[in-house]
Order: sequence, then structure tokens, then C-alpha cells
Amino acid sequence: MSDNGLVFIGTYSEKILFGTGQVLQGKGKGIHVFRFDATTGALEPVGIKEGVRNPSYIAFDPSRRFLYCVNEFKEFEGEASGAVSAFRIDPATGGLQFLNTKASHGTDPCHLMVDRTGRNVLIANFASGSVCVLPIAEDGSLRDASEVIQHAGSSIDPRRQTGPHAHAVEIDAANRFVFVPELGLDKVMIYVLDPARGKLTPNPNHASISVAPGAGPRQLVMHPNGRFAYLINELNSTMTAYAYDAGKGALRELQTLPTLPPGFTGTSSCAEVQIHPTGRFLYGSNRGHDTLAIYAIDPTSGLLTALGHHSTGGRIPRNFAVNSTGEYVIAANQDSDSIVVFRIDAATGLLQATGHAVEVGTPVCARFF
Repeated sequence: MSDNGLVFIGTYSEKILFGTGQVLQGKGKGIHVFRFDATTGALEPVGIKEGVRNPSYIAFDPSRRFLYCVNEFKEFEGEASGAVSAFRIDPATGGLQFLNTKASHGTDPCHLMVDRTGRNVLIANFASGSVCVLPIAEDGSLRDASEVIQHAGSSIDPRRQTGPHAHAVEIDAANRFVFVPELGLDKVMIYVLDPARGKLTPNPNHASISVAPGAGPRQLVMHPNGRFAYLINELNSTMTAYAYDAGKGALRELQTLPTLPPGFTGTSSCAEVQIHPTGRFLYGSNRGHDTLAIYAIDPTSGLLTALGHHSTGGRIPRNFAVNSTGEYVIAANQDSDSIVVFRIDAATGLLQATGHAVEVGTPVCARFF
């Protein structure tokens, strides 16, 4: 689907305690909306949906009529939970009409995705290490949870992996299998989705796949051809390529490459991963090195070739987005309060500065609409 000229930015609007022990004071005002000029790459502010608590990650339903955001906090209506909020989108203005909010049944929800039928929102609760499914009503509002799965276990990092930390949700093209990178367990959990009932069951063929101890898997994306998948690992700053068996929902590791350049000795961790719409290039963000790592994808084997790095023009690139035509990428630099726009070279996949940037307090998620 082509972008219609709008960009939505999720932010931290209040204080949050991270799993690292860092406390960040959010400076965002809610969900920020910009008009995007696809000729120049310029962003023009058009509005803010204020009063939304920590709308850190956002997603659209397949019809692009509704926007859903996690509300990333640790208590909701007296319970240990974050929340998810639903909005109707005015496609002309980017205006958001609030519909409702429901508990995520886990603390610090950090990522969500709408299934491909538009019937359910699937949520990863980071702090509690759980996955939740919220069915969607006909008017776009959220119903009570139809599924909550609590993960259990730990891994080797004594600070970051003492318990489960579900970090993202990815659904395959057939809307059949759901992948949940589990930073705390060093696994990717794999579920079978029943969209009509809003239920998840462990994949009987392949319930999980393990990564290197201490890797800290964070986000996974499927290749457009449906044959490959790519996982970015937060803690050891690596990118793993997989072959994907769509019939069994099974992942088979092909290779793992670093996201950082040789000789880098500073502190850095990974965040977002995105595939170019052509399927030819892969990008991953380094927080600390403050770059996007760039890879070429072999269309036959799925193997990656490292192409280099490009500065995101700010500090702690928490998230980034590639537009539907593959011409631009926008980087959300959380700690420098900036959204920076780059042009993508269609032949090489490398980035070029456009000179366009806007200020947004503690941006966490950027999405072309």
C-alpha cells in the first residue's frame, strides 16, 4: 500500500524505568503527526494527539482506518499491567479519534501488531514477559483479552536475563504463525494463531528456536518472498538470517553477522530491524554507535552481506521506518529528540542525507501511513 503523505510518531510522554535500570523522563506530548513530502523528504507538523500516556509503539490495521498504540507503563486500573489504546484515523488530516483503552495484561508493553485479517491486536509485554491478544470490534475499538500467555525462564546475562522479556510480535504472510523474540530467554517463541477466536497455541512442529546465549533477541522481520526471516539481537549486537519453512512455521539459522564495525569498543545495543520493500536490503539500528547497519540480501540464499553503517544524525536510534516506495528512511533518535530523514540509493541501499529533520521529544516509533 502506498503512503498517503502522513507520518505518525509514538513517544514517551512520562517517566519510565527501563530493564537496564535507566530512568528516562519522557518529553513527548503524545502521538505526533507530520505531513511528508515525498519529493524533498521534508516533514511538516500537522498535529499532536495529546493526553496519551507513553504511546511508545504504534501500528495500523490492514484497512488503515485504525491506529493502535501500546501504553508503556507498569500499572493500569490498580493492576500490574500496561495498556493498549485504539483510535480512528482521519486519513486526510491525520487526526485521531480516541475509541478506548484496554489492559495489556502484562507490564511495559513495548510492541504490537494487528493480525492480517484485522481481527486482533497482538502485544508483547516486555517487563513481565508475556503475550496478549485483544480482539478488535467492528468499530475498531478493543475487546477484553482473548489470550494471555506468560513466558517463564531465564538466560545467562545476570542483569538483563533473570526472567522472561517478550520484545516483539511478528506474523507470517499466511497469518498462521506468530513469532515472539524473547530477550530474557534467548529464544524466539513460535505460536499458531487462530484469528477467529483470538487464540495462540505453541507451534507443535517447532515451538521455539534458541539463539546464542546472551544474544538477547529483540525483533524479527519476514522477507517479502516468505522464504527468509531476520532477527536483530539487542545484547550482543548481531543480526541472524533464517530460512523459513512456511508449512511448518520453522526457522533454520543461516548465518549471524555483527551489527557493529570491527574494532568498535564503545557501548551499544540493537533496536529496530526493517527490510527494504524490494527485499534487496536489510537495516538494523545501533543505539550507542548511533547508526543504521546496512546489509544486502541475496535473493536466492537469503544470506547477508554487510555494506557498512550510516549515522542516524542523533543519539539512541530507537526506531526507524522505510517508506513503501523504498525511497526514504526516517530515524527516531530517542535521546536527542529528533526525527531525521535520509534518502535510500535504489541501486546500493546506502543512505544519503536530505538535510531534513524535526524535533520531537523522546521519539520511540516512526511509521509512514
